[in-house]
Amino acid sequence: MAVRKLRIYTGPESFSPATTTLAEPVDANHVRVTFGEILPLLADALESNRTWLSDFAEDEVMISSDLNDVLQAYRHFRRPGA
Repeated sequence: MAVRKLRIYTGPESFSPATTTLAEPVDANHVRVTFGEILPLLADALESNRTWLSDFAEDEVMISSDLNDVLQAYRHFRRPGA
């Protein structure tokens, strides 16, 4: 009897420059994506109260120092009474 292996389809092996991919492999455990690609997905998941978001609550992400500065300023000025 032949052993069957489960394979997951992840899209075409090659893609045209007109299409975007959500993930560009960096190494086995990391991918490089643009903020613009993931922001709408994360916003929708947060708005929909997706429970899987809590699975990643302690994960670290790397952002540019520019974005960090903007986020820190936003956090400061959106405080109640600020």
